[in-house]
Amino acid sequence: MSAHPGRFAGKRAVVTGAAQGIGLAVARRLAAESAELVLVDRSDLVREAAAELKAEAVTADLEAYPGAEDALGRALAVLGGVDVLVNTVGGAIQFKPFTEFTAEEIQAEVTRSLLPTLWCCRAVLPAMVEQGGGTIVNVSSAATRGIHRIPYSAAKGGVNALTASLALEYADAGVRVVATAPGGTDAPPRRIPRGTPPRRTEREEEWFRAHIDQTVASSLMKRYGTLDEQAAAICFLASDEASYITGTVLPVAGGDLG
Repeated sequence: MSAHPGRFAGKRAVVTGAAQGIGLAVARRLAAESAELVLVDRSDLVREAAAELKAEAVTADLEAYPGAEDALGRALAVLGGVDVLVNTVGGAIQFKPFTEFTAEEIQAEVTRSLLPTLWCCRAVLPAMVEQGGGTIVNVSSAATRGIHRIPYSAAKGGVNALTASLALEYADAGVRVVATAPGGTDAPPRRIPRGTPPRRTEREEEWFRAHIDQTVASSLMKRYGTLDEQAAAICFLASDEASYITGTVLPVAGGDLG
């Protein structure tokens, strides 16, 4: 999918979860479109991406506020400001009916898929307000209407609410807050595991398969999307082409509205 050279010229951007998947695809597209980049991930693999894209790398655990505060503080020091923050950290860990989740597993899903976005928004907003504006793009999920990952779905519903409320609260400060809601997306095998346990029984395999079948069935196009399709939507919302869009969650799921 073709990029738009120069679209982010003069823009300073931070991408979280940039070592792989959607985050890496977004980072590559922003680099191709002339953004000045800081890439954040908890894995040292982010340094490979940064070297490829001639960007700065920051390793941080964004599931706790000190990690987000440190990461955004270091990005601000490197870039001198942040015009665009793209929050991609998250992802379902377990795939099974809700009543099969333990309390600890539920907490882990919310910690993984809501808190990094919440913390990074909190960490970047004072600088965006001080400089007179900026854009935050959060990555939610069409799984807000999905089966066998209910705690993850609830966390992504929180991302949607965060997006809408921050957009309302910070519009007067010149800050746009938007989100995409990806559907199922084809990606290379993960280099950094999410901690999903291996499926040991036929029942567990059926639970996992059911969520994939539901994802495809909910898409009018009856297929998974690509990383490029996700990155294209995110970078559009991050760009000045979307200057009159805020508080919106854009489904990128082949017609599944999530």
